Amino acid sequence: MARTTTVEVDGRSLRVTNLDKVIYPVTGTTKGEVIDYYLAIAPVMIPHVAGRPVTRKRWVNGVGTADEPGQVFFEKNLAASAPRWVHRHDLAHSDHTNTYPLVEEQDGAATLAWFAQLAALEVHVPQWRFADDTTSRGKVVHHPDRMVLDLDPGPGAGLPECVAVARLCREIVSGMGLDLVPVTSGSKGIHLYARLDGTLASDDVSAVAHELARSLEADHPDLVVSDMKKSLRKGRVLVDWSQNSGNKTTVAPYSLRGRERPAVAAPRTWDELDDDLTQLGPHEVLDRVARLGDPMAVAGTGEGAEDRLAQYRAKRDEARTPEPFTSSRRDGDGRPTFVIQDHHASRHHHDFRLEHDGVLLSWALPRLTPSSTGRNNLAVQTEDHPLDYGSFEGTIPKGEYGAGTVTIWDAGTYEAEKMRDDEIIVELAGRPDGGLANDGGPQPPMFVLIRTDAEKRQWLIHRMDKRKHLESLRRRGLKPGRSEDDAADGAAKDGEAREGAAQEGAAKEGEAKDGVAKGATTGRTSGKAATRAAKGGAHGGDEVAVAGGDERGSTAHVAAAAPSDLPQDVSPMLASSTDAVARRDLARAGTDDSPWVLEMKWDGIRAILSVDPAARTWSVRTRGGHDVTAGYPELAEILDRVHVPAVLDGEIIAPGPDGTPEFGRLQTRLGLTAPATSSAPAAPRPSSSCCSTSCTREGKT
Repeated sequence: MARTTTVEVDGRSLRVTNLDKVIYPVTGTTKGEVIDYYLAIAPVMIPHVAGRPVTRKRWVNGVGTADEPGQVFFEKNLAASAPRWVHRHDLAHSDHTNTYPLVEEQDGAATLAWFAQLAALEVHVPQWRFADDTTSRGKVVHHPDRMVLDLDPGPGAGLPECVAVARLCREIVSGMGLDLVPVTSGSKGIHLYARLDGTLASDDVSAVAHELARSLEADHPDLVVSDMKKSLRKGRVLVDWSQNSGNKTTVAPYSLRGRERPAVAAPRTWDELDDDLTQLGPHEVLDRVARLGDPMAVAGTGEGAEDRLAQYRAKRDEARTPEPFTSSRRDGDGRPTFVIQDHHASRHHHDFRLEHDGVLLSWALPRLTPSSTGRNNLAVQTEDHPLDYGSFEGTIPKGEYGAGTVTIWDAGTYEAEKMRDDEIIVELAGRPDGGLANDGGPQPPMFVLIRTDAEKRQWLIHRMDKRKHLESLRRRGLKPGRSEDDAADGAAKDGEAREGAAQEGAAKEGEAKDGVAKGATTGRTSGKAATRAAKGGAHGGDEVAVAGGDERGSTAHVAAAAPSDLPQDVSPMLASSTDAVARRDLARAGTDDSPWVLEMKWDGIRAILSVDPAARTWSVRTRGGHDVTAGYPELAEILDRVHVPAVLDGEIIAPGPDGTPEFGRLQTRLGLTAPATSSAPAAPRPSSSCCSTSCTREGKT
């Protein structure tokens, strides 16, 4: 007979049975321990599942073993026997209606414990909340408040490959103005979450995620696949975009998994994503949360900015210091703000603060704000500050954290050329009578911050000359903030930052400069690939035979090599990202006289074509810098259409029967690097190229 007892959770009575029943035989983990985990993790888990219909995955007799796995089933509808206090919401389908349980702030911990009592080990939720739903033509439209990418390794791939793909995803998504939070899934792969503003419908978010996955597959065909066919996944990572559909769910952050050993879908920091990354168990996750808090707080809920101020509040007593403790919403043009405060504390320094994601990112500058391009100053990152700190001036009492006098040295708005975890480039627009306008430095004031030591939170801050910076980008054929894989080099690659670093002699900052020098040599795989192609390595120098045309025609036996006299570091001209406020206004306006220009979606592969008709050479590189010339032999016809040396920015497309580009027709080309294999599909599924921009012509940009 089942042993029954009644426990009280947050004022709710819950009947539990067989607490010593083993749920995970390999580790001996019992039902009581499962309930204990969910009660302990509830405060950080609930914000990520609140307001969403919950599907449960149950193992009523335990997960079993590898030889004898336990029986499992999904449960959507809330049973009639469910406690009355469990929150619920109906969801209508075309032919039926389901009543789902909700895990809300009120009664949420008790609801999670009830799930555990039923051996519902896994909690699955969609990316949308009921509260954000709208109706269109009689149908409910879901509006996700987050996007998810599920990185699922195929046979022969594992977490190291998922980490590599996660970093590629992060680079693209950060260019969209979004931050990704990694979550080791507790199974085989990694989930990546980005917070959204809720203006887009599920179909739109799913389409964006699908396009991102296909773009990664096009640029990295040996590593990434976007098609779910198992036959395509060997040794590669599936970027599963489909879980953004309004009808799909994903295992929730902090949910247990029904694997042989207990593991958790655990939010992580980017610093943890290395070759030693492993999945985490429940005890490890609880220890991490106690020490570090919730890494996913900023992605899971609109309350994320408040969560980021926990360290700020912990260091201060609101009753003893005049410093602000709130982040009031700002009126104005929507541009982010900055403030530089002169802080006469135990040691005189400047506090450099940038508004980002609802808080002020903050650095202490012991040697003040640099006024020339001839040096780098140390910048020590401090805790995030509330937005209201941007107008704070006053005296912090003796004995309190940061005791001393604070005045505003300059303040205003800024425009970000780059805003990444390890590098920031901003142009500041301060006050006419502010410190920046009158310090003798280059105008307009432009700064780069480069992280040199993540553990010690050390950065360098460098004053840039905007004119020289733009000229340097122009010489390299780059747009501000769009240097692709060279982005990790930051301003150190700009020449003036390297010169400034060489002039800095302080021992502590000397160590930081070593970090910059090391950082300036990483993340350049694509650039190296382009260099190899230019030197005839990799695929350069292969002879490509093209069906049709005689040998006197220019398309037969053409040398597929990068023309040596043309620039090899040209990046595609991509659509610029904008801030969330502007995107929301654009989505709501939809007027014909809008100043916006939208980038056409060709459903192809973005590429750079280098052509030298006189030398009879040509090459094709992807957006990531990979040489894919051998995959598209028929594009040698470009030599008949372009009569001067040129670099062309365009898109490779494969029209279907009705002339509409179809990405699926290009998938047979992905990963092909030798003429013998790539020429075969050329005839049945020919490709062509649409040129959107001529980057260089006869040596002129």
